[in-house]
Amino acid sequence: MADREEVEEMLLKMRQCEEEIGKAIIGQREVVHEIMLAILADGNVLLEGVPGLGKTQLVKTISRVLSLSFSRIQFTPDLMPADVTGTNIIVRENDNNVFRFEEGPVFANIVLADEINRATPKTQAAMLEAMQEKTVTVGKHTYKLPSPYIVLATQNPIENEGTYPLPEAQLDRFIFKINMDFPTLDELKSIMDITVTNKKVELDKILNEEYIIRMRELIRDIPMADAVQEYALKIVIGTHPELPGASDEVKKYLSAGASPRAAQAIFLTAKAKAFLDGRYNVSFEDVESVALPALRHRVIPGFEAVSDGISVDDILIKMISKVEK
Repeated sequence: MADREEVEEMLLKMRQCEEEIGKAIIGQREVVHEIMLAILADGNVLLEGVPGLGKTQLVKTISRVLSLSFSRIQFTPDLMPADVTGTNIIVRENDNNVFRFEEGPVFANIVLADEINRATPKTQAAMLEAMQEKTVTVGKHTYKLPSPYIVLATQNPIENEGTYPLPEAQLDRFIFKINMDFPTLDELKSIMDITVTNKKVELDKILNEEYIIRMRELIRDIPMADAVQEYALKIVIGTHPELPGASDEVKKYLSAGASPRAAQAIFLTAKAKAFLDGRYNVSFEDVESVALPALRHRVIPGFEAVSDGISVDDILIKMISKVEK
């Protein structure tokens, strides 16, 4: 357990991180905050938005401010699993040919998986072990990835030609799915000031690996009252149209509900939210604020939702509002 002085120092540094990121990333404050929650909860993030919104710049800025190593993988249909994880190569040592493992771009603290839905299922599957187990297995050897380890994947919601939609099993490995919206007029003006002038943004390094790992340990110790836990679990159960007590909207518009991993995601990120707010207990509001990004990629809309033009977010927001606290 940490003392108050240590916790206050950590909270101050987290606020400094978000302010520092805001120097290079105009707007998107909610997106930045949700990514920080995911990082503190030791989870991976799926970012969805049209090209040009600054997803790559956002991830690079976060890695800089957190003092973490950064790697970018541009996913394409011809990308092979070995291009991601690494491979054994033959090298000459003492007049002998020996195999040596050459690490792939997946070996970094923060990995940007750009347009992950453009890679074939075989290459997408190569990311599964890295995202879930934090290891890479090549041949008979298993290699540990750096700690902390976070995958931030992007996908374009508009262009579907030549893409391979992520299967539910892989989507479930993302703690959050975060939608990036188009900037406002004022934000767009500020973006132009940075990007089409000679103005340079200098970023300070605020955190480091040890700090992040320590904060993760503290967050897991934050207690959740039984009533708050039940509320979170009711939300997850409420996404299942086949279970008794499902709302009319869920029965009509969803064909499958969220997995138990959704409950884990809500618990951990709600604890991270409480921590960042300077509280050592989780509230109903914390659970409610993280439920949507934790669930939107884990439920499957049915034909009725598509034909009526009802989005997953609309269904979930209505369902969550009806869950008793």
